[in-house]
Amino acid sequence: VQLQASGGGLVQAGGSLRLSCAASGSIIAINVMSWHRQAPGKQRELVASITRSGTTNYADSVKGRFTISRDNAKNTVYLQMNNVKPEDAAWYYCYAPTMGWGQGTLVTVSS
Repeated sequence: VQLQASGGGLVQAGGSLRLSCAASGSIIAINVMSWHRQAPGKQRELVASITRSGTTNYADSVKGRFTISRDNAKNTVYLQMNNVKPEDAAWYYCYAPTMGWGQGTLVTVSS
């Protein structure tokens, strides 16, 4: 089973972007799925996570701006990014314990 992230691109500061993470198999039984990011020269960090019941958790740096959601019927997890800031520029990866890491999608922010 693989995870395929998409939706990255160039966004202007203050703009919005929606990332998608599509799984090749069912995610309905996966308790926690998450988005992480890694900027050049920095460690990979947790951005947001969501449980099977819909409980969410966010890094302080994105609270109030990003929203994680999941559609079990489509086997997809989303990351809605609003009011994007230059410091949000990074490779974004989705993760599930039973599937591992997706290949990443690049978010670039112009100021």
